[in-house]
Amino acid sequence: QVQLVDSGGGLVQAGGSLRLSCVASGRSSSRYAMGWFRQAPGKEREFVAAINWNGVSTYLADSGEGRFTISRGNAGRTAYLQMNSLKPEDTAVYYCAATALGYGLTTMRSYPYWGQGTQVTVSP
Repeated sequence: QVQLVDSGGGLVQAGGSLRLSCVASGRSSSRYAMGWFRQAPGKEREFVAAINWNGVSTYLADSGEGRFTISRGNAGRTAYLQMNSLKPEDTAVYYCAATALGYGLTTMRSYPYWGQGTQVTVSP
């Protein structure tokens, strides 16, 4: 069992930056791949970024290319999502997720463990 606590959201103006954090706890949690997804009002949850258990491989949605970076720290127990040049369309609740799988990291169904979500609001 893995527990996830995500944080770092807030209100920022367009063009600003935020760094989201997701701390994992539980047995072997540092060996789990981690991902970020987001859900805007009235929309389905969508993939944002993912990183494999050792940080060697990262995946990024087209919407974040050149602006978002995913990384790991804290002996692998924390995943970070650095978001730069934020746009109003990035406004959403951002959720971190974890999985023992090493594939399918861009799809929600690969992740059995989820954080509670953190709100990101980008004003024009």
